[in-house]
Amino acid sequence: VQLQASGGGLVQAGGSLRLFCKVSGFTLSFNDMAWYRQASGKQRELVAEFSRSGQTNYADSVKGRFTIAREIMKNILDLYMNSLKPEDTAVYYCNQRPALSQWGQGTLVTVSS
Repeated sequence: VQLQASGGGLVQAGGSLRLFCKVSGFTLSFNDMAWYRQASGKQRELVAEFSRSGQTNYADSVKGRFTIAREIMKNILDLYMNSLKPEDTAVYYCNQRPALSQWGQGTLVTVSS
């Protein structure tokens, strides 16, 4: 299993980023999937989830700003992030929901004020 998250970077507050996660070793559309994040010194938290049936759910802190999506043919999980805030700064990971014990390296998002 590989979970390769990419797309992070440095962005100013109010800006946008698109994260994507290339999944290998299982079929994304057959599993409940999610994006998580971990800020420095804090516990990893759930950001957004995409169920097998196509339902989405978001943490209150990102609702209305982030959108989770699937590219089924490419086995890719996306996270579109708009109106970014400094408090969104974290390493972002994708994984199943509930998460597998194996995590990828994640991708760092830094939002400057």
